[in-house]
Amino acid sequence: MAKQTERSDWQRCVDFHGHECGGLTIGYKAAQYAIKLLELAFSDDEQVVCIAENDSCSVDAIQVLLGCSMGKGNLLFHITGKQAFSFYNRTSGRSVRLSLRPRPDSMSREESFAYYQSKEPEELFLVGETRIPLPLRAQVTGSRLCDGCGEETGEGWLILQNGKWLCPDCRSQYDRFRV
Repeated sequence: MAKQTERSDWQRCVDFHGHECGGLTIGYKAAQYAIKLLELAFSDDEQVVCIAENDSCSVDAIQVLLGCSMGKGNLLFHITGKQAFSFYNRTSGRSVRLSLRPRPDSMSREESFAYYQSKEPEELFLVGETRIPLPLRAQVTGSRLCDGCGEETGEGWLILQNGKWLCPDCRSQYDRFRV
């Protein structure tokens, strides 16, 4: 694939997401920075992995620029509510966690968008070590019917409970630590 220009990369992110916003800009700048730090390219399979700590607009730009997706198994979520992203390069074994620096207080939505657009990625993110080990590659497993609802379920999601294979929706939750 021919190298995209920076503007066309941004436009592809906007087209995918549906609008321009500060959140999309955060993901765009995080992806740009990860590309620079880890020498990443678009991931056709699972060469690049991203663990996002939020489910905001930012994740859409990461999908577009780095090829990370839930379906391929190289976009995972560890929800903390933070604008933080762990990026992994499986080929080199290198990784980095980028967390958004605080922005000035009392900005309107429009001012925030302009602020994020005006900054270089290095100005926006703290760079640290990843806190989560590189996840295993996605595994293709078989499926079987849940004995509770009768719906086909990935075998790894079924639990044997009282002699029945049950999906997460049908099984009772076991948590002996909620006291």
